Amino acid sequence: MPRRSVTPPYALDLRRSMRLLRLGKHDPTIDVRPGAVSVAMNTPLGPAALRAVESGDQLDVEAWGDGADWALEHAPGLLGCEDDHTDFAPEHPLVRRLHREAPGLHLPRSLRVLDALVPAVLSQRVTGFEAKRAFRLLVERWGEPAPGPTGLLRVPSPDVISEIAYYDLHVIGVEKKRADALKRVSAHASRLEQLVERAPGELRARLEAMAGIGEWTSAEVARVVLADADAVSVGDFHLKHLVAWALASEPRGTDERMLELLEPYRGHRGRVCTLLESSGITAPRFGPRQAIQPISER
Repeated sequence: MPRRSVTPPYALDLRRSMRLLRLGKHDPTIDVRPGAVSVAMNTPLGPAALRAVESGDQLDVEAWGDGADWALEHAPGLLGCEDDHTDFAPEHPLVRRLHREAPGLHLPRSLRVLDALVPAVLSQRVTGFEAKRAFRLLVERWGEPAPGPTGLLRVPSPDVISEIAYYDLHVIGVEKKRADALKRVSAHASRLEQLVERAPGELRARLEAMAGIGEWTSAEVARVVLADADAVSVGDFHLKHLVAWALASEPRGTDERMLELLEPYRGHRGRVCTLLESSGITAPRFGPRQAIQPISER
């Protein structure tokens, strides 16, 4: 079982940073606890699981599976140790305070495109509850156990996803539109995985060239895969209202207004959104909420 030690070059809140990779607290692919995190993954060298435990000022990391060496090699980025935000100096009082109170919040970089695309596609145009449920059921039913003693499951392989019947996806709440997108990205998985060598903008452009992948999905993937601090999830049901409320005291916003308010933070616009979302701040709740639609109407 390969091991290594990683010394973060700055203050790192491991738990808060790694929660950015989790789709709900029942996500079967990751286990985040105080002082420790375990992650199941599909790597270019095969399945792997990684566990990192805080030990003084360093992280003790061990990995299992055919992809263990790959996981250990890229562990610093995955754990948020390569997200240097020393050039981020927000002027807005709220953003400045949130940044000061969370100096250890850093963006993890997974370098695993399909593992990020599957939950992102399942989160398209549905409530958070529906997205978390569909992802959990997909992984529990078709995913494989991760190597080692973590007890986690891996995102199903592209070949497995390609073979899942529409009816079976329908049973877990995934209508044909998202099912088609899942099968499409799985069919191009090998090509998509090579995009980790590209800049975030090119990754997003290549993803958006595929049917069923838009701005929102590409931003969600770029932020997870490449730790893109500038990725803004345009089209999100809640984010535009949160940004408008937090930065301008406006209870409702539009995507255009959100981008206008975030423009002074270009290069770190996604980081500002992450700070706001992780702070617990919410826009005033009035008017219609996002509803759970019958699957036949999607």
